[in-house]
Amino acid sequence: MTIYEYGTENEKKVLFIATAALEPYWAFQRQAESLGEDYHVFAVAADGHDGQPGDFISVEKTASDMTAELKRRGVTQFYAAYGLSMGGAIVTRFLATGGIPVDRAIIDGGILPYTYPKWLCKLIHAKDYFVMRSMTRSRKLLELVAPPEKYTAEGNDPKEEYDALMEFYKTYSNKTVSNVFWSANNYDLPHPASKLDTKIEYWYGEYEKKARKSDMAYIKSYFDGVQFRQIEGMEHGELVMIHLSQFDKEIKKALEA
Repeated sequence: MTIYEYGTENEKKVLFIATAALEPYWAFQRQAESLGEDYHVFAVAADGHDGQPGDFISVEKTASDMTAELKRRGVTQFYAAYGLSMGGAIVTRFLATGGIPVDRAIIDGGILPYTYPKWLCKLIHAKDYFVMRSMTRSRKLLELVAPPEKYTAEGNDPKEEYDALMEFYKTYSNKTVSNVFWSANNYDLPHPASKLDTKIEYWYGEYEKKARKSDMAYIKSYFDGVQFRQIEGMEHGELVMIHLSQFDKEIKKALEA
């Protein structure tokens, strides 16, 4: 795990964990840097997600290691936290374990633990592993599932971005791919949840509403007072991953609401 800092001269501290499963850290660096214009941003790249040695182990380990490192850097409170997808799972675990208070949190398409029987969780994991491992090895399959004309970040060249993705995917070990898809869907949360003073928003794309239904039900029952916001016309993580200028406006507006 690596924590990058931006806007160190700013007072308000923001935790930024845009670690979508197996997406490289550099895919979110511009967003973190932009937030750094107004906030002191601590941007977290989970193990296995920024090209450095080491396998991703679990959401629990990432949250624990992150908390320890942030405390070592003198962080005692966050003005806000943002987490996307698996990053949303890490933020959820971070909030639940209460190591560092957070005033407000945005969990964007965040993954909450499955409530299925163990045997079904294992079957889903096997399918996810096979599909993702296949995509990391086949550009044709990647482009079929995620067409470059739709999923290239604003301002980037589609060919260059997908060239970089295919090279980056070579850094992922089988262990990392397996652990990502097991832990992101089956991590542990303490029950009952601690009472928090955190203002929590759960964002979801209009076109992922059905897929996030169980996640929204879980987080609504787990934390008190969660507010839900639909991002119109978007798929899972599309706002932060693709539409950089719109995301910048939306998150800064949300953080100052």
